[in-house]
Amino acid sequence: MTVRYIDTHCHLQFKQYAQDREEIIERMKEEGIAVIVVGTDLETSKEAVALAEKYEHLYAAVGMHPNNVRDIVSPSSNEGLTMSKFRELATHPKVVAIGECGLDYFRLEEASDELKNKQKELLQKHIILATELDKPLVIHVRPSKGTMDAYADLIEILKEAKKEYPKLRGDIHFFAGGLAEAELFFALDFTISFTAVITFSRDYDDIIKTVPLANILSETDAPYVAPLERRGERNDPLSVTRVIAKIAEIRGEDIELVRTTILDNARRSFALRAL
Repeated sequence: MTVRYIDTHCHLQFKQYAQDREEIIERMKEEGIAVIVVGTDLETSKEAVALAEKYEHLYAAVGMHPNNVRDIVSPSSNEGLTMSKFRELATHPKVVAIGECGLDYFRLEEASDELKNKQKELLQKHIILATELDKPLVIHVRPSKGTMDAYADLIEILKEAKKEYPKLRGDIHFFAGGLAEAELFFALDFTISFTAVITFSRDYDDIIKTVPLANILSETDAPYVAPLERRGERNDPLSVTRVIAKIAEIRGEDIELVRTTILDNARRSFALRAL
């Protein structure tokens, strides 16, 4: 298969695709779309690896979404055992990243410092795992409404980690920060990625126009945030072509230049030598 596009963040293992998953994957193959199937907990990480094993144009990322932190900090759970299982999964040759992990303050109450700290502790464990295995992180970050608090905390954590782990790198999935945050991430060897939200929201135009194309990746976060013409419906990785087209339109650049550059960015970021 000749790969022309890559969706660096989707959830094809989710139940939303139970009825037509194989059909979508076959259409992706026909259109030259490779994907990274991203886990959000232990079970969905296992499912991501199983899909990547089955299809040559699928890869996997394994990790624990910050909103699932309660699942491994409850008295009935064993955090050490959970992380050891992620480590086992992460050694698979089709696992190209660790995540999604990160910080999500959007739904936390103001008094939830304990949960914020638990998210930070969990992120640190993902950082250690990623550096041990020399794989990039896939980071989810969502601040409290009207603030950039989670971005600020994440940048400080990554700055400190970078001192100890110089090879630390990764992607900031579904980037919604500003130019200042983007530049700080670039300095830490992180890329930023955009979804089909850019087809119906103008909030991202300035950052897309301004940052170097070499620092941008394309994703869908499917089944979420379908493009404008299918807004409100289930999304799928086929819409990554719309993401590329919109990035090219916003930047005023040739679509082929944007497509090939972003594909090369993904190859480099995730060591996808087979593409």
